Order: sequence, then structure tokens, then C-alpha cells
Amino acid sequence: MLMSRTGTHQDMERSSAIALLDQYVHDPGLKKHCLATGAVMKMLAARLGEDAGYWETAGILHDIDFELIHGNMQLHGAKGAEILMGAGIDPEMARVIQRHNHHLFPGTYEKPIEIALQAADSASGLVIACALVKGGRLSDVTVKTVTKKAKEKSFAAGCDRDRIALIEPILVLPEFYAVAISGMMEIRKDLGLT
Repeated sequence: MLMSRTGTHQDMERSSAIALLDQYVHDPGLKKHCLATGAVMKMLAARLGEDAGYWETAGILHDIDFELIHGNMQLHGAKGAEILMGAGIDPEMARVIQRHNHHLFPGTYEKPIEIALQAADSASGLVIACALVKGGRLSDVTVKTVTKKAKEKSFAAGCDRDRIALIEPILVLPEFYAVAISGMMEIRKDLGLT
């Protein structure tokens, strides 16, 4: 399943990451969330000069265990890391995915990929919610739209604004939102958006 080796990371091709995700995630909404998070991570990595394929894979696979844990957030991430290690995924990526569970590892993110995953995980949902308000037209979502809606606590309430704000030492929020929208536009058809 490992396709290539880049630097110190073993990367999967996007199609292989999605195939692995499909083995464990069956809810269409959760799949779209994972793909959207991967798209944000890919674009953010490109913006920051990081390995875009590696970051995209981490985004796609970050919730691979979500249906298996049945809401037990004490297992979230750890079960995912176990699945990924069993599939031969780079141990460092498995560790990043394990640590993305902010309920177990709050305030302990230092690596850019960990910080990015926190922000992308919540921002992807926020951007999708903005698109749905616009009739499913992601193409109509702007940085101004996302910035305004992010201030409304009741809008997309499950999207943790504090986790999104973790990106600010790396990238200012308006620029991050622009990157997130741009990344998701590349896969808008996969997300059921226009």
C-alpha cells in the first residue's frame, strides 16, 4: 500500500488513502469531512513548503477509527493509529493522527502538521457549512463569508474555533481561510458541492 518514499516520509497516493478509509468509514458525511480535511491539509502544506501528499494523507485518514469507537473519545486516535500501523503506514503519521484527538492531547501541538490538522479538522466543516448556506455552492464562499460565520457561535457549532485559531502563529486566519477554500474547491465534486 505504500507507494513512494519522499524524504523521511513514506507517502501513499491519494487513491490508496481513500481505499483504506473506505474500509473503515461508511457514513457519506464523515467521508466528505475526511476528504475535505485532506484537501485543506494538501493546500496548506503547499503554501507552507511542506510535503503536500503526506499532509493530504494525514487529513484523509485522521478519522479512520471514528465509526469503530462508537463515541468513546478516549479511544479516538489511538484506534486509528493502530489501524494505520497495521496497514504499514509511516509510524510518524500514525502518531500525528493519534495525537489529533484534542480531548486527550489539548495544547500539546508543536509540529506544523499537528497544528495544521487541528485547524483543518474544524475549518473544513465550517467551510462546508458556509457552502450549504449558499445552496451547496462552494464557489460562492469567500474569506469574508467564513470570517463572518465563524463569529456566530451557533453556526456550525461543532467546528471548534479555538482549534482553528491554533494556525495563527503559522498563518493569519484570513489567509488560512483562503487556503482552505482553495483546497476544497479542487475536490468540490467529491464533496457534493459546486
